[in-house]
Amino acid sequence: MKTLIIEDEYPAAERLEKMIHKADADIQIIGVLDSIAAAGNWFSVNPLPDLIFSDIQLSDGLSFQIFELFSVKAPIIFTTSYDEYAIKAFKVKSIDYLLKPIKQQDLEDALAKFKEMQNVFSPSDYALRIESLLDNLHTSGKKYKNRFLVKQHDQLIPIAQEEIAYFLTANEMVCLIRKDGRQFLVDYTLEELDKLLDPQHFFRLNRQFIASLSSITRIHTYFNGKLKLELKPEASQEVLVSREKAQLFKDWMES
Repeated sequence: MKTLIIEDEYPAAERLEKMIHKADADIQIIGVLDSIAAAGNWFSVNPLPDLIFSDIQLSDGLSFQIFELFSVKAPIIFTTSYDEYAIKAFKVKSIDYLLKPIKQQDLEDALAKFKEMQNVFSPSDYALRIESLLDNLHTSGKKYKNRFLVKQHDQLIPIAQEEIAYFLTANEMVCLIRKDGRQFLVDYTLEELDKLLDPQHFFRLNRQFIASLSSITRIHTYFNGKLKLELKPEASQEVLVSREKAQLFKDWMES
């Protein structure tokens, strides 16, 4: 059985590998991926594994984005210390999870459940269950931030998600750029914003920018497989998407 691990913490991935081999020495680990971007590149060129172990919170966002952007019909066992609502959703949809720190018996029980499901469900059944899970999380689980309260002089101004063009970090400060060009400082890091913003509308372009879909006006091919973007309002610095993240960005634009 060929298994793929998606985990951004090397010690956790190494520990999970050892536990899997202890549970079943015949399981082959065909890859360990540490980000959404790496997973996107992997799924673009490789056949699906028999089983995926995936952490939820990765360094560049939530792993749900992978399964939304790519046609992944393999069963998934999530590894997570996530909120209770998500765990309930996994149980309802019969997609198993392992709560960190993972226990050996829990892992073996999850593998036993997977093997039982193999005899009942087809790949298309798994795909429908994953799709249903994602829909469940979007509609009744994860609540994304749709309004920011920013300070200007002695006033507090509410800014709705629809008014935001992009977020930019510079000099260790994060600035919200509104579609009308006005700028406001916010008390969040880009890493925090990446988890708070709806991934259907916002994308982490690089270490400096998170942009809304509506703010991207032009996309240019750039050297070494990168992409160069034009934003509205015009950004004060060059906006590049790395070669590793370029395909994931293109899929996001088309989804």
